[in-house]
Amino acid sequence: MKVKSDTKEKFHVITVTDGALSATMTEEMGECLLPYLQNDVKNLVLVLKDTGTIDVAAAEKLVYIQQKFYENDASFVICELQKNVEDFLDEHELLEMMNITPTESEAWDIVQMEEIEREMFND
Repeated sequence: MKVKSDTKEKFHVITVTDGALSATMTEEMGECLLPYLQNDVKNLVLVLKDTGTIDVAAAEKLVYIQQKFYENDASFVICELQKNVEDFLDEHELLEMMNITPTESEAWDIVQMEEIEREMFND
C-alpha cells in the first residue's frame, strides 16, 4: 500500500496513493495503520481521495482498524472519498459504521472535538 504521511500536533494524516484497495492489501493496511496506536500522537486521518475502488474485505478491514483506534482512546477519521467508493460502502452497509467526512479539514475538526471529549470524560 502506497501512502504519504504528515504529522500534525494532535494527529497523523495518511494519504493513500493507491487507486484501489483490495482484499490482498488487508494485512498490509493493518501493518501500516495500527502501529500509530503505539505513538504518543495516536489519532489518524485517512485520506482516500486517490482511491477509486475498494472491495468488501478492504472496507471491512478499515472498519476493524477504526474500532481498534476507538478501543484505544484514539480517533480514526476517513475523508475525501470518491463518490463511487462512498456508494459502494453504502451498498454494503459499511458507510454508517465508518467515521467519514467530506474534507480533510472537517476530519481535523472531528479529531480535535473527540480529543476534547476524551479529556473531559477522563477528568
